Amino acid sequence: MAPAQKKAILRSYVDDLAWGYLPQAGFLHQGQVQFMTVDGRLNPIPINTIKRIAYVKDFNLEDTSDPERIGRSSFPSRPRGDGLWLRLTFRDNDLLEGLTSLDIAFIDSLLADHGLFLTPPDPRSNTQRLFIPRSALTQIEVLGLVTAPSRRPSPASNASKRRPVPDIEPTLFDR
Repeated sequence: MAPAQKKAILRSYVDDLAWGYLPQAGFLHQGQVQFMTVDGRLNPIPINTIKRIAYVKDFNLEDTSDPERIGRSSFPSRPRGDGLWLRLTFRDNDLLEGLTSLDIAFIDSLLADHGLFLTPPDPRSNTQRLFIPRSALTQIEVLGLVTAPSRRPSPASNASKRRPVPDIEPTLFDR
């Protein structure tokens, strides 16, 4: 296994679940995901049959219903991380919220990998990152742009930046 390969659980609309390894990007070749199974075989899977790919901490092979353990499918309040807050609607009417970066990597993933990468709502879950193919979605709703709060300069730093007040009438009280 190459060091760039990460643990992943692939959930498809056809065969349901597959456990294996994927690189973090550039895994799509000629409309197929080059998925390396747990036993080391390369298994090409058509992108239009995939619902989502979860990059996980542990495989949880004994759990065949929810090995990804995403936890919550929506944020309980405003997300804490920076990025674009999205709500995705899948072909089977499942809903999932997530946070994606709003940078060139977001555009690259949509163009090169034909999908988008998300951070799931629960940071303590088994799933660290999700890849959602565009073909699995019927709707993408932007809920907001989450940014870090701007820093206000402290009063001490403002004092050093103040210009001295000119003495307007220096001879007013001179005799």
